[in-house]
Amino acid sequence: MARITRLFDLLYNYQEKHSDMQIALAGKVNGVWKTYSAEKYIDIVNTLSHGLLAMGIKKGDNIASIINNCPEWNFFDMAIMQIGAVQVPIYQTISESNYEYIFKEAEVKFIIVSNQDIYNRIKNILPGISTLIKVYSIEKTNGLNHWSEILELGKQSGNINLDEIKTEIAAGDLATIIYTSGTTGNPKGVMLSHGNILSNLESVVEVLSKNPFKVTKAISFLPLCHVYERILNYMYQFTGISIYYIDNIEKLGETMKEVHPEMFGAVPRVIEKTYDKIVNKGRSLTGIKKQLFFWALNLAHEFEFEGKSWFYRQQINIADRLIFSKWREAFGGKLDTIVSGGATLNPRLARTFRAAKIKIQEGYGLTETSPVIAVSRFEPGGVKFGTVGPVFKNVELKFAPDGEILVKGPCLMKGYFKNEEYTREVMDEEGWFHTGDVGELVDGVYLKITDRKKEIFKTSGGKYIAPQVVENKFKESPFIENIIVIGENKNYTTALIVPGFEHIESWCGVKNHPYTTPEIAIHDERIIKRIQKEVDLTNSWLDKIEQVKKFRLLAVNWSVENGELSPTLKPRRKIILEKNKDIIEGMYEDIALM
Repeated sequence: MARITRLFDLLYNYQEKHSDMQIALAGKVNGVWKTYSAEKYIDIVNTLSHGLLAMGIKKGDNIASIINNCPEWNFFDMAIMQIGAVQVPIYQTISESNYEYIFKEAEVKFIIVSNQDIYNRIKNILPGISTLIKVYSIEKTNGLNHWSEILELGKQSGNINLDEIKTEIAAGDLATIIYTSGTTGNPKGVMLSHGNILSNLESVVEVLSKNPFKVTKAISFLPLCHVYERILNYMYQFTGISIYYIDNIEKLGETMKEVHPEMFGAVPRVIEKTYDKIVNKGRSLTGIKKQLFFWALNLAHEFEFEGKSWFYRQQINIADRLIFSKWREAFGGKLDTIVSGGATLNPRLARTFRAAKIKIQEGYGLTETSPVIAVSRFEPGGVKFGTVGPVFKNVELKFAPDGEILVKGPCLMKGYFKNEEYTREVMDEEGWFHTGDVGELVDGVYLKITDRKKEIFKTSGGKYIAPQVVENKFKESPFIENIIVIGENKNYTTALIVPGFEHIESWCGVKNHPYTTPEIAIHDERIIKRIQKEVDLTNSWLDKIEQVKKFRLLAVNWSVENGELSPTLKPRRKIILEKNKDIIEGMYEDIALM
């Protein structure tokens, strides 16, 4: 990657290595795939850059984008960066107050939105953004200029020397500001340079190069404004993988059957829901087909790369022909790799998909680290279930006395935008970034994340509990979709549980037990007893202080829109606890009366 020192140099890479690529990017317009060749991609980006320059945008100006996954996201990304401006990509689902805070702090001059729905989210606050010049839209939107007008402006501005402008942009220059949403307080703008992200891209590309399967087609549905999906997209572009964009995750199933992808990135929640659908389909079978399905599923739960008997391997081969091959067909028939990040993945899911010949490569990182710190590898010995794989060679890692993961390396951010005080809080005097995550090295090689430092709590008896570890154990049950473990300064551990309603409905059908709605199901004594059985089973694996003494069921799952989940689907513990404080207090009052 010697010639690639700025992110927009990836376009040169297209010219040198993939100039004849017919489908670099693809997105659906009115239900029909619209594709862009590498040549067309480059042409649009250059024209767009000319248009932005003609609008008066200069190096260092901040441009906000609130764009769903589509080729146009990349057009603006590259066009903005190669004139030295800074893209500020923002989630589509944050609150109006957070939008206002970001627009004002970043002093954005232009905003690009996808459509009317997104524009409606922000239009009331726009009059108060003093730096804002204009808003453009990707789709035709009432009251907004269409992005094609920038292209037209670019076509008419032939006297601008774009190449000269690009030579003034260095690897250390700011490429993007990505605002991260913490559990409390205002969003913080992570400043990443071209060099930050490219150092990470180099390591990611090296990992992919060791995959014996050559990936040629990927789908992208996680938000591109998040650095995790963004680094995957840069990797796809560098290696010449065609990218098909999905603007709504509900379209994932139909798109896989239509596109036949070989790779995609996902968060564990997506993988969990996919697994649940597979299991529910198995439950709907009857007779020998159902017996074979669960025989194969139980084999998959026990999968290991080494150490299994000859008899086990023969059974897996039979299960593959009879059962697992049908699973792969549901993914489009060609899926080779799923990259998992953003949260901890249940090891049982990783084993199950591996048994079905779908590689799940689990990784770990943060926006502040551009993002990847560690990831599973394709070489023999590169995966250890329950870990996020080996640490990148260009990343230094050590553990604080309390187990917190500290890192150094070229991927480390330039700091938080306009927030030197908070930058100093997370970056110590020796240059170590404090991740806030607690972990350990397994076998001296594989990084394992055990919890968030701020989420570990102490019971009234002085015992520490790492809730993520406990919660992940409970979520191995298909009857439990989500769970928050509670017990800070309490004598006992309790929990709020969102049941796996699809699985419960399927279970009710098998048991000939009536099922109507989640609201009724959470008060159904038979269903409560069935979940109690799952809780008791999981408790048997836990230390006494970690065991859930009492729980309450919730009818509605947590969501990004309601603020209970971060945009990457991590539970916001404090918000969930606050919203359900009456239920929680009631549980402890009941325990006191026992």
